[in-house]
Amino acid sequence: MSTVATIIDRTPATPAYRQLQVHLDQHHHIAWCYMQPVERPCFTTAVLDELNHWVDHLSDNAERLGMRYHVTASTIPGTFNLGGDLDLFGSLVQAQDRAGLLAYGRKCIDALYGNIQHFGSPLTTISLVQGSALGGGFETALSSDVLIAERGAQMGFPEILFNLFPGMGAYSLLSRKLGAKQAERMILSGDLYGAEDLHEMGLVDVLAQPGEGDLAVYDYVKRENRARNGFRALRRVRDTLDPISYQELLDTVEIWVDTALSLDQRDLRMMQRLVSRQHQRGAAAA
Repeated sequence: MSTVATIIDRTPATPAYRQLQVHLDQHHHIAWCYMQPVERPCFTTAVLDELNHWVDHLSDNAERLGMRYHVTASTIPGTFNLGGDLDLFGSLVQAQDRAGLLAYGRKCIDALYGNIQHFGSPLTTISLVQGSALGGGFETALSSDVLIAERGAQMGFPEILFNLFPGMGAYSLLSRKLGAKQAERMILSGDLYGAEDLHEMGLVDVLAQPGEGDLAVYDYVKRENRARNGFRALRRVRDTLDPISYQELLDTVEIWVDTALSLDQRDLRMMQRLVSRQHQRGAAAA
């Protein structure tokens, strides 16, 4: 998290969380949600439970609190989010626990859909990526109206490396932003993309200098506020003509679960290598 954030007028938001750090900037009408996973910088069930509680809280209170913007970011230096809890995936696949995988997938899309739907209010949603955003982390970043990334940040979908695919919204989001063919190409490549490349592709809306992501958020808010009525109207048109439904996300999760259950031992060993990286990042952050 940039030190800039500590000098901006903010009021602590309620409720208090362990896996998240949430603030309300009443002066600029911005609700901030920083992910701060206690164990590993990925979407553990504990992180997802708190995210979904925050989604419900903001959906009920955003307009009353006068919020116009919501920012998703991370407190972990160099990491936005490394995606799904691969350790949990592996154990559920080994146990052939379809119900467990489906329950996890639903928690993921519940949080994602809340952001896609602007928390049921006229909020502009913003993702601030200041490091690595992989798998579900990249899906989360893409689910906002505006993606701001610092130069040097990397994003991508590594799931194909262990014979799976990102099943919590990647195709739905990418196909609408890039077209179906380019979405498939990106997902199947398993490649990491720099923020600069993604900006050229149109996925990153604002490029910020390293350490200046928070300032870039406030610059963007100032710019949108000059024509906020027009910005909001255009997003309503987009959401009306090309909506992402909850059922679409759920259908994709069902396919993801069935695909995960068919992974073999070789795939699971590859997944375990990525689990080790998640643990290493978590230890470094701690």
